[in-house]
Amino acid sequence: MIGPVPRRTAFERIVTLDAANIKFGPGATGETGFEARRLGLLRVMVLTDPRLRDGPQVAAVQASLGGAGIDATVYDRVRVEPTDRSFREAIQEADRGQYDGFVAVGGGSVIDTAKAANLYHTYPADFLDYVNHPVGRGRPVPGPLKPLIAVPTTAGTGSETTGVAIFDLEGLHAKTGIAHRALKPTVGIVDPDNTRSMPPLAAACTGLDVLSHAIESYTALPYTQRPAPDDPSLRPAYQGSNPMSDVWSARAIEMVAANLPAAIAGDTEPQAQMLLAATFAGIGFGNAGCHLPHGMSYPVSSNVRDFHPEGYPDDHPMIPHGMSVILNAPAVFRWTAPAEPQRHLQAAALMGADVSGVGPDDAGEATANAIIDLMRRTGMPNGLSGVGYTPADIDVLVRGTLPQHRVTKLSPRPFDEADLRGMFESAMRYW
Repeated sequence: MIGPVPRRTAFERIVTLDAANIKFGPGATGETGFEARRLGLLRVMVLTDPRLRDGPQVAAVQASLGGAGIDATVYDRVRVEPTDRSFREAIQEADRGQYDGFVAVGGGSVIDTAKAANLYHTYPADFLDYVNHPVGRGRPVPGPLKPLIAVPTTAGTGSETTGVAIFDLEGLHAKTGIAHRALKPTVGIVDPDNTRSMPPLAAACTGLDVLSHAIESYTALPYTQRPAPDDPSLRPAYQGSNPMSDVWSARAIEMVAANLPAAIAGDTEPQAQMLLAATFAGIGFGNAGCHLPHGMSYPVSSNVRDFHPEGYPDDHPMIPHGMSVILNAPAVFRWTAPAEPQRHLQAAALMGADVSGVGPDDAGEATANAIIDLMRRTGMPNGLSGVGYTPADIDVLVRGTLPQHRVTKLSPRPFDEADLRGMFESAMRYW
């Protein structure tokens, strides 16, 4: 019997690259049935949200599945910006059916909900068992899940490539998640036709989420500075910046800067490029990880009072995920730049900034200014104050960030509560 591979060094020397199988191109949704049949599926649960239920994307998936002779039941109660309650409801629905696979049609909220439904349907457990430590118990997924086909309808989360499912834990008033390679969709069907109807603000928020994914994974703590696991099975999905993720992340930064404003305006080829950029960034951060902009975003989106963004569901106040991330990003990268000034300068250059003659001491400012310029061009609020926060809220935001170890531990620069407080103060207003 082969035993565990012994650890040979105190720090990591090995990196892995995992991603779903990806199918890209206009009309690719029509091959959903082919993929399901290839995977041997007979009965699937199709997850979506109420706004998409009667739209062309779900209709195309249903037609393709039906044409392949696959029985499909549509669950349309996914919540945009899901909560532990909405995850549980989807899990209960999955348990009612004898499904041998899942299909997610929607943005990151839908795909993440499908991942959770698949996980708990396949391996029932107390809800907090698989949730990231220290919020949950961080129990590893016991084995492979049932096939999941992800059909994204937004160009942002890259959830079709990642093993992460994010939700709002209502009792904590902060987002957390479940992270394990086994959660990765089996197939991602990346079809530009599915993002044509995104409202402009949704296109802006999801696109800026792509940008932050890519910059965060590019500037994350290098994988060689992370302790090596005692056993390969314990190697985390988020490994730190590494040569393989760098390729995908760097290209995604370039693509967002070149295409996002035109994609928001409705130009079809830039929209297709943004969808591809989301997938590229997903492969990058899905293996390298994000850090402080995402960790700080979770309490921002979870403590919203009365913000109702245009083009989003109006049944509850919300700060879209991509908006909550990008509002923190300039302040964070100003602060993290001293740890990796050259990486930050490269990120600014990839966004189109002229960094000739910019020294290491100004790397953070160059990166922040390039992001702020794109924020202004895409109609983002002017910092956290633009979505209703004041300096009096900073303590709550800091407390909500501290448990987000899954991402904050990848900050390239060590931080404490005072540092977080300073970053939130800086993020209140940018212009």
